[in-house]
Amino acid sequence: MRVMLLGATGTIGQTVCHVLVTRGYQVICPVRQAAGFQGGMREADIRKLLPGTDLRFISTDLPNWLDASILQQERIDVVISCLASRSGAPSDAWHVDYGIHSKLLKQLIQAGVGHFILLSAICVQKPLLAFQQAKLAFESELIASGIKYSIVRPTAFFKSLSGQLLRLREGKSFLLFGDGELTACKPISDSDLAGFIADCMTDTDKQSRILPIGGPGDAITPLQQGEYLFKQLGLRPRFRHVPVAMMDSVISLLALSGHLIPALASKAELAKIGRYYATESMLVWDEVNQRYDAAATPSYGSQTLFDYYDQLISGRAQSALGDHAMF
Repeated sequence: MRVMLLGATGTIGQTVCHVLVTRGYQVICPVRQAAGFQGGMREADIRKLLPGTDLRFISTDLPNWLDASILQQERIDVVISCLASRSGAPSDAWHVDYGIHSKLLKQLIQAGVGHFILLSAICVQKPLLAFQQAKLAFESELIASGIKYSIVRPTAFFKSLSGQLLRLREGKSFLLFGDGELTACKPISDSDLAGFIADCMTDTDKQSRILPIGGPGDAITPLQQGEYLFKQLGLRPRFRHVPVAMMDSVISLLALSGHLIPALASKAELAKIGRYYATESMLVWDEVNQRYDAAATPSYGSQTLFDYYDQLISGRAQSALGDHAMF
């Protein structure tokens, strides 16, 4: 089976790539010649990063390149997209999360590609932000297209929940929004998520469906994350509680100033994203009862967030946060 993987140099894309190669698929990876976080990867780095794949280096608009270089000349059975906007800013989100995907979908249908697997996000259940609305708009287009699809909506990633480890090692406090129990999540590891995405290729129960997915174990609050890190580091717990109202004030000030200084309007949108994750759980949303439901959030895999914390603390794993850095 020939698979085209988009977003292969991203955090999840790399892991999906390795899983596909291990399972014996032919994997074609269109990549930019300056890829990765802030364009820091070059061709030699990418070849080392994605061994066993058919790399295609592109220097133009992705949909135009695909149409000219692959889709009219080669057979592609499945397309997996791990592409996503980096910043979440409205213009970036509508260009990547919706625009590029929408163009690709039309090309794939015309070329006869049989299956489109999309890495989305569980937060589109409550689309209050531009990037969520853009993702949801493409999801709707994909469902209505008639092509076989699998829309994977993971909960939180381990990387996005490990940014405060360095703070604690530097003797700083663990930041909590509100009381630290406003939200909860069932985070999933990169490897478990990649395995789930690869399963979508052959598991008919995962096809033509929207698939929320979390990791194993119970839902975890930010307070529990901090308590565990302090315990494993052998440090006395120190928490700093940030009122949500303070975030609201910052957002309002940035939005107001953005009418005069456009750059501040973008910062206001980023602050809104931060507030969303500080106040909304990454779990399945129960529309009827208007609440998040941990029990209804499917679990997959074997690695827990606390396993990952232990690996980071012991040095068995490293976390280059890149775009996931928040603190």
